[in-house]
Amino acid sequence: MVLDSLGKSLRGVLQKIARGSVVDEALLSEVVRDIQRALLQADVNVQLTLALTQRVRRRAVEEKPPAGVSLRDFLVRIIYEEVRGILGKDRPFDLRPKKILLAGLFGQGKTTTAGKLARYFQKRGVRVGLVAADVHRPAAVDQLEQLSKKVGCEFYANRSEKRAEVIVEEALAKFPPHLAVLVDTAGRSGIDPDLIEELKRVKAALQPDEVLLVLDAAMGQTAGRSAEAFHKAVGLTGVILTKIDGSAKGGGALSAVAVSGAPILFIGTGEHLDELERFEPTRFVSRLLGMGDIQGLLERFEELSDKDAAEKAAKALMSGRFTLRDMRSQLDSLGEMGPFSKILSAFPGFSSMKVDDKELEQTQKRLRGFRVILDSMTGEELDDPQLLKADRIHRIARGSGHRPQEVRALLKHYETTRKAAHGLVSNRRLRRQMEKQFGAGGDAAP
Repeated sequence: MVLDSLGKSLRGVLQKIARGSVVDEALLSEVVRDIQRALLQADVNVQLTLALTQRVRRRAVEEKPPAGVSLRDFLVRIIYEEVRGILGKDRPFDLRPKKILLAGLFGQGKTTTAGKLARYFQKRGVRVGLVAADVHRPAAVDQLEQLSKKVGCEFYANRSEKRAEVIVEEALAKFPPHLAVLVDTAGRSGIDPDLIEELKRVKAALQPDEVLLVLDAAMGQTAGRSAEAFHKAVGLTGVILTKIDGSAKGGGALSAVAVSGAPILFIGTGEHLDELERFEPTRFVSRLLGMGDIQGLLERFEELSDKDAAEKAAKALMSGRFTLRDMRSQLDSLGEMGPFSKILSAFPGFSSMKVDDKELEQTQKRLRGFRVILDSMTGEELDDPQLLKADRIHRIARGSGHRPQEVRALLKHYETTRKAAHGLVSNRRLRRQMEKQFGAGGDAAP
């Protein structure tokens, strides 16, 4: 998970509160000290950290919990609200054909982010046109063209033209009006007058709906100063923080940018085109503290290419009629939704579990093997697992290149998954959200 070290430290604070025999001054002082240490290690500004923990202490002492809420739960709520408060406000970002100008310094991941943003739009049904307006770095034009091919979107470049604003005007004249137009601009090693003037000319030609700054999270607290300078120069509507998954300074970048006046709209969580997430502070902090992000999980479900099959499997799961065919659909869906570590972090409580990366990798490899075995079954067997006796198991093993023991392991996994998943969906909060997403589960147990 993003900022895993910070999340682990803050979850440790919440566990300390839960284990404490009483919420007194000694526990409160310990909690405040641990929060300070966690935030400072994540590179959050010292003054911001001290102000946050002072508010936690003051509120814990002065405010009274609502009726029916324990002091422990109230203290957890205060910590949640204060950590949430340093990450800025939730800002809506509507998905529609719009014109977006991407700005940033050299080496911040701007061109790659243009490809990721194009993929983000297209997976949600909005066609995209990418414009290569970096007239100083030919490699950026080639890179953007390759990304457009991977994404499957429109692309425009004019390698002989050295005026970025002219390239933008040409692209607008060529692209149909229903496209979302994303313009990748040139960067510099620093914010200088030439860069700002070029951006202003491009902005005047594009008349963008959004002006987004791309920043590398490794900049840490200095990211805030860069965002503030660009904001004053060209009027940012948002910021995209890249490489936040591998940066120890991610906490500093997030908190610094949030107080700069430019809202964070997206974060890059990996190298692949699909690894761009909407940044919504409320949900981000919920995941950070181990409270889960069920809504985020459901939104990832919305992106699946074969959503109808996954919906059918989810309804079958809720109704108790879960077959091997449904399991195969779920395995396909899991593969599209990304690594297990990201999926698990969406469930309340799971993100605080210590799961070894090697174990997760082995599990994913094992499930890929299960998928091959399932492909060796007949439709009749997929719909009725009770048919799978010894002779059929040996036939399936031979057909899939596996041993009979591995086929039996799949059947055991199927039965365990069916029982455990049905129990998970019986959780009232999760069940309500899934029923809202998929519709009622037929004759599911109440």
